[in-house]
Amino acid sequence: MIKRNSIFLSLWLASVVALTIALCTIDKGSLHLLLCDHHSTWGDVLMPILSDTCNWLPYAVTVVLLLWRWQAGVFVGGSLILSTLITQALKHTVCAPRPLTWFAEHMPDITLPLTEGVKMNYHLSFPSGHTTTFFCLYFALCVLFMAKSKAPVGWSVIVQLLLFTLAAVSSYSRLYLSQHFALDVLAGMIIGVISVAIVAYIFATVLRKQAH
Repeated sequence: MIKRNSIFLSLWLASVVALTIALCTIDKGSLHLLLCDHHSTWGDVLMPILSDTCNWLPYAVTVVLLLWRWQAGVFVGGSLILSTLITQALKHTVCAPRPLTWFAEHMPDITLPLTEGVKMNYHLSFPSGHTTTFFCLYFALCVLFMAKSKAPVGWSVIVQLLLFTLAAVSSYSRLYLSQHFALDVLAGMIIGVISVAIVAYIFATVLRKQAH
């Protein structure tokens, strides 16, 4: 699985390392301001749309896959369920404040750049559920495509780049909208990809047993 999805996983690992270094070298508040303070007219339109796809896209993709090829639907759906269970367990255990709450307490002189019309959240920040779902969904689709595809190498690279870009930009929307901190997004990236890897391992084990 690692070799077939090496482009996606390499970009994911590089992003995880970069975020980890940033978190170790820049304080929490400054890093958030550095990442979220790039608002623009087009960004204020695009980022909420990308963020909101989390509310319907995973369900739509799972249903379509179940109707088309039920094993693929179970694989994606199982990955999403596992990642959600892990995320929600951590959220309600850690109970971390969201950026608006944290800045109001620790840096009250700072006014975060917000996007008009976006409903803000105040609690249960860690980890980012949206990021978990984005990376889980797009990596699961990457695994499915690379497992079944006989497309030329060039197309395989393009698909992996596209799926990673969708996962990364959609996850960045949570920082842009000040719904999460970088640490929340980092944790979501890790949980999403690991959840897919666990379910892929279970599927491979079951298929090997059925083959014997």
